[in-house]
Amino acid sequence: MNKNLYIELLFLIFLGAITSLSLPPFNYWIVNFFTFTLLFYILFKKIYIKKNKISYFLYGWSFGFGYFISNLYWVSISLTFDSSFNYLIPFSIFLLPAFFGIFYGLISFFFIIAKSNKIISSFLFFSLIFGILEFVRGFLFTGFPWNLIVYSLSNQLEFLSILSITGTYGLNLLCISLFTSPALLLFRYSKKNISLLAFFIFLHFFFYIHGIFYEDKFNSAEKIKYDYKVRVLASNIGIDRFFTNIDTVSVINDLIELSEPNKNEKTIFVWPEGILPDVSQKELIEYDWLFNEKFSENHLLILGINSQSYQNGHENYFNSLSLYDYKLNLLKSYNKIKLVPFGEFLPFKEFLSRIGLRAITNQHHSFSKGKKREIIEIKKNNFSIRILPLICYEIIYSGKIFDDNNFDLIINISEDGWFGDSIGPRQHFAHSIFRAIESGKYIIRSSNNGITAIINPLGNIEQIVDFGKSGYIDYNENKKIQPTVFSIYGNKIFGFLILLYIFFIFSFNRFKNE
Repeated sequence: MNKNLYIELLFLIFLGAITSLSLPPFNYWIVNFFTFTLLFYILFKKIYIKKNKISYFLYGWSFGFGYFISNLYWVSISLTFDSSFNYLIPFSIFLLPAFFGIFYGLISFFFIIAKSNKIISSFLFFSLIFGILEFVRGFLFTGFPWNLIVYSLSNQLEFLSILSITGTYGLNLLCISLFTSPALLLFRYSKKNISLLAFFIFLHFFFYIHGIFYEDKFNSAEKIKYDYKVRVLASNIGIDRFFTNIDTVSVINDLIELSEPNKNEKTIFVWPEGILPDVSQKELIEYDWLFNEKFSENHLLILGINSQSYQNGHENYFNSLSLYDYKLNLLKSYNKIKLVPFGEFLPFKEFLSRIGLRAITNQHHSFSKGKKREIIEIKKNNFSIRILPLICYEIIYSGKIFDDNNFDLIINISEDGWFGDSIGPRQHFAHSIFRAIESGKYIIRSSNNGITAIINPLGNIEQIVDFGKSGYIDYNENKKIQPTVFSIYGNKIFGFLILLYIFFIFSFNRFKNE
């Protein structure tokens, strides 16, 4: 590679890193107009220059590497709790961004190889291929749809209301077009280019207007009071409980004290994921004596706890969300179906275990995948509520969290302590806002070492216990809205937008002079 190419690649790494500032918790989304416009400008100029096809790939890969290395560094923090994983820290810092950069490399490769010198159709094709490959990134190899560029709008709730129709991938595609649209004026100051730029600006202004009316409609909806209140716990119990001899009794006592149960108040307590060290789902009843003094028949308990089953002489471990009565009898349970690669299970186990790799959690044993996510119905006397259970990482999957939208609210439990005081827990929390708007449901989130909140279907945070704090929040009323378009059709909406972009690409290609 010549010197000029090295300089270009370094500049693209810098552009990718700058783009990370648009994401939570910074949300300087305005920088995307600068970085995406420059990225498109550089790639479009390369159409006229004959180079090795590998360099086509390296342009996008460099941008992606800079983007991901600056916003996924926190993954390496999970390797610091067990000294046997320390040698993997440099690999996690560099290899993960290098891998996810491949998707961005394919964007530039396909864009340049297509070699269209028509600006508008090239602009639309760039947006389309970017949006499709981000969708592929969210599904391939179990998928990791983290930090799509649309998450830079996490604080712009009026704009985000359109998620109820488009879903995250659909809006991500439109945002890529919006942020890239100033590039149209860098090449030709024509009526068509100005009109297309104005269209995308107006389109997002329409989203804003839609958000205002959507909010008014929600605010005018009738409130439904629950007979039971849901008390959502926020705790800060150290992650080292999994690696040291922390007394389980003291942890349970701390959680009960933090929950402040009142025997006369009808309450469903929600505790975070995997909160109790060295206690399995069936073993919890052995600690019923700790609950006897404070809990009554008015109480139910939901918490994240490991479970086990035996099949063909083999012991399977599950990361479970479990529902107990006040005597700690297990009523219902859900086993997590979307597991974290390397964290909760070791992919390609037969091969990777031979070179010393292990899962980070569950004392290095891989969790097994649950069979199906089913709605949990909680019935108590005349009270009934249907919840959709999501454990930690499962909240990040747009369009894949439910098939049946006949439920009342989503309960998401999480353990964010693996990532310390970094941007990771803040980014994780932002996904909850998107899922609430897409589904049109309230989301109750209970986190240890993270952010605990109640999020309404508009994406508004109605109550919160912020990062680094302990306490609880109560949920006892609901406002129901009609099922959202996205909750009915899911990512088919994204498919429709793909077809629409293809139609416009072919339409503009018919013009000799765009």
